[in-house]
Amino acid sequence: MCFFAGMRRSLICSIFCITIIFSSAQGFNNPYPQGYFRWPVDLRPEIVANLGELRPNHWHMGLDVRTGGHENERVYAAADGYIAFIGIKPSGFGRHIVINHPNGLSTLYAHLNDFAPEIERWVTEHQYLSESWPQELRPDNARFPVRKGDFISYSGNTGGSQGPHVHFEIRSTSTDECLNPLLFGFNLADNVPPVLQQLALYDRSQSIYNSGRPQAYVLRATDTGYIIPKMPVVTTDLPVIGFGLKAFDRLSGSSNQDGIYSAELFVDGRRLTGFKMDSISYDETGYYNAHVDYRNHYRGGVEYQLMNGLPNDRGGVYRMEGDGSLRLYDTLTHDLRVEVRDAAQNLSVLRFRLRFRPAESSRGVGAVAAERLIPGIQQKITRPDFELTLRPENIYDTVNLYYAGVKPAPGRFSGTYAVNDESIPVHQLLKVSIRPAYTVDALQRDRVLVLRSGGRSDNIRKAVWEGDRVTAEFSDFGTFSAYTDLIPPVINAPGKGDTINLSSNTRLMFTPSDASGIKSFRAEINGRWIRFTNDKSRNWIYRFDERVPYGVHELMVRVEDVAGNITEKKWWFRRAAYTPPPPRKGKGKKTPVKKTTSKVVKKKR
Repeated sequence: MCFFAGMRRSLICSIFCITIIFSSAQGFNNPYPQGYFRWPVDLRPEIVANLGELRPNHWHMGLDVRTGGHENERVYAAADGYIAFIGIKPSGFGRHIVINHPNGLSTLYAHLNDFAPEIERWVTEHQYLSESWPQELRPDNARFPVRKGDFISYSGNTGGSQGPHVHFEIRSTSTDECLNPLLFGFNLADNVPPVLQQLALYDRSQSIYNSGRPQAYVLRATDTGYIIPKMPVVTTDLPVIGFGLKAFDRLSGSSNQDGIYSAELFVDGRRLTGFKMDSISYDETGYYNAHVDYRNHYRGGVEYQLMNGLPNDRGGVYRMEGDGSLRLYDTLTHDLRVEVRDAAQNLSVLRFRLRFRPAESSRGVGAVAAERLIPGIQQKITRPDFELTLRPENIYDTVNLYYAGVKPAPGRFSGTYAVNDESIPVHQLLKVSIRPAYTVDALQRDRVLVLRSGGRSDNIRKAVWEGDRVTAEFSDFGTFSAYTDLIPPVINAPGKGDTINLSSNTRLMFTPSDASGIKSFRAEINGRWIRFTNDKSRNWIYRFDERVPYGVHELMVRVEDVAGNITEKKWWFRRAAYTPPPPRKGKGKKTPVKKTTSKVVKKKR
């Protein structure tokens, strides 16, 4: 029975109907409309990423549509509907649009540049009314109706994008769940099966965070499928086993490594566990860190995709028998098969044999059990002057607690308190509480920050007072401390002089700096708010337009940091008609004249 009956029915069923993806999905008919949506740009359909591709701390949630390596390609509505949401923010999607369609689905277009003129004017109006560059706008249904193929925006590289493209998603309008766009019949040729690279075995009789590095095997493709070379039978002393897989997919004619769609494990012909990337919600995408061997990858190893979920994984990508672990109760040789597919149902199969060989019982004094953090329950780590609260959802598997506290040095606001490290992923936010070493006055009390340091990044949060303690929330373990920050931000000047001549400038740009980070930026010209953009959270930029005519103007810039320190500066500047001076005589670059000579070639006699 074909898993995707109805999707490229004649081709897929003729080739792949001999297999089954998920036993729970037998008889599944692809519910998604084929050909309902058009490609969002007028270029040959190509992608650089698909739904389910592995990204830091999340799955990729749609398609990254190629735009030929450049910006300002016209972007079109994928189907009839109306614009339901328009967003602008410095990171993430940057400038983006969501269209609701009458079939109960929505499409998202992200990392855009200018919107279509009518939309751009409406957004600009709201920015000036709210005196805010970032926006989350929800037009009424009748304001921006669109037909399939209507121009809505230009492509770009805004927000968290690292190169020109359009991020494109198809969502359920009612649930906001992201559906796999490759299941909607776009003209993307895919006759290439996934590539399997490595298999890993894990000791799942204990926590994945306590079991050390997995046993890894490099895979090799043969005419009959993938094998573990030079190993007809894999022997193991692990009685409870989990598996991890390193694999990727490609579209026909593409060298880009995309994510796989599904993987399943069969033991002696019986399906045990597997995962599938057909739909993922943004509430679930954080569970990505339970889907991969996060700690192994953090320490420089392979980022294996786990074939069965961790105990506190509440995402929806797995379908498992029990907890999905393989339990070996005998020393017989078992036949294992891993089936990996892409969204077009191209299939790659790994076959290997596995036998359990019990290890000799170890004798001697056992190790002293460490204090453990248990998933699924609320726990508090309480020490003198420090407390960390774990919510039930914070960790995916049991963690051995590591704690080290250092008392505050003379004059320091707090001690430092280390709890585990960044190699243990945290789901959502944990809470820390610190008792300062001394009392502070009202001003300092309002300028307290909590720092999480260690690993690859530091994070700073504004402290919230609870009694005589300061609290903050973080998304990682690490080393925590509190301090006061009374140093205001630094603002660069836009030029020199009592009245700065900006006649030759097309824009104003500020890059304020501060040790704790910038919380807010506000600029006014002649006492009125002016829109500075802040794409990618680095520079604040205003491009001169009709709001600043020729003449002399007063500019005010006010910047507040995370701690609440404020710097405000004012300058006078003037603008006038400007014509660039002609190049100086004799200074221009001359084009050299190439001299040619004739060469007489004597013929040989």
